[in-house]
Amino acid sequence: MTRQERCNQGEGTPTREWPSGSTRSPLRTAIIGFGISGRVFHAPLIQADISYALEAIVTSDPRRAAEARKIYPNTEIIARPEELFSRLERGNLGLDLVVIGTPPVNHKKLATAALECGLHVVVDKPFVPTSDDGEELIAAAAAAGRCLTVFQNRRWDGDFLTVQKLIREGSLGEVRTFESRFEWWMPEGFGNWRDKALLAEGGGILHDLGAHLIDQAIQLFGPVAEVYGETSRHGDSSQSDADQEAFLSLLHQSGTRSRLWMNGQAAQPGPRFHIMGSRAAYTKWGLDGQEKALAEGQLPTDVQYGVEPPESWGSIGVAGERTSVPTNNGDYRQFYKQLAQALQAGRSAPVDPRDAVEVLKIIERSRQQKRASMSIAG
Repeated sequence: MTRQERCNQGEGTPTREWPSGSTRSPLRTAIIGFGISGRVFHAPLIQADISYALEAIVTSDPRRAAEARKIYPNTEIIARPEELFSRLERGNLGLDLVVIGTPPVNHKKLATAALECGLHVVVDKPFVPTSDDGEELIAAAAAAGRCLTVFQNRRWDGDFLTVQKLIREGSLGEVRTFESRFEWWMPEGFGNWRDKALLAEGGGILHDLGAHLIDQAIQLFGPVAEVYGETSRHGDSSQSDADQEAFLSLLHQSGTRSRLWMNGQAAQPGPRFHIMGSRAAYTKWGLDGQEKALAEGQLPTDVQYGVEPPESWGSIGVAGERTSVPTNNGDYRQFYKQLAQALQAGRSAPVDPRDAVEVLKIIERSRQQKRASMSIAG
């Protein structure tokens, strides 16, 4: 018996009754990691979707394990990924899907193990440390005949959906420059793996937050022709070589210029979006509220989930003539809704992992360009 056959022989999960009256088996799901990724994003979104059954959470942290048991009493808590895969091989645990929410240095190894067990895989961003790693994982998923996708949840930020709508409707005219920022004031650091991860491990704010901003820019304006980047580190360089502040300038093949800022030490954050078009400009301050709401315990099924108050809306117009624009409702639930449709009905995955590889290649081009300029200066 092959490893994949052993992994797939676990006991099935009872079917659920769906609103239409039909029944289908929910996707038996495990989450590896219960930090911000697993606890704030994946577990609540999966638990809220009838298409999934949250069978297991993997965490070795006693405090996080206790919290997981309290919030999800019907979910099995497992200490280590090795134990999860071993139980799959022995056939006393049945799964369809694994969600990987660990630091990126572990993503490739864990995703490969899951694919070898015949499981579909969601990898949180940053996808993997290098584009070569990403291409190898894509090839492994294709060989296994399994779905591999990346949790680019910021495609469903309310403000980003609003920008998409404005561009699609032509309200801005021809977009000439697109400015996008993820900035916070956290001078003591993130308080997690991000503070110490090395560049070779997928560390750095460009790799972390850039995975979102670059992806959004490409979704809006298409492939990138030219890349220019700047990165800085302000903290103790003996702990990590990873950047804490980053800027990218991308010239898209379409002619639009994207300027992207990432900074966890911004005492006064700039606007989230500032977009200049031939007819009008759009400016939006403040971050999408879904992460904060989920972290504070709001359920994705709550009526107010993803709804932004009017005082936070952006504005469109020209100098002296600006109009408030209602922000589209944000909805991270769409990622798992579309994933269920892909796995159960053969539709496309919510995020093509090749998109994440393209983002990694842009980050690598930026770093190579910086190394080349330093070499010339030296």
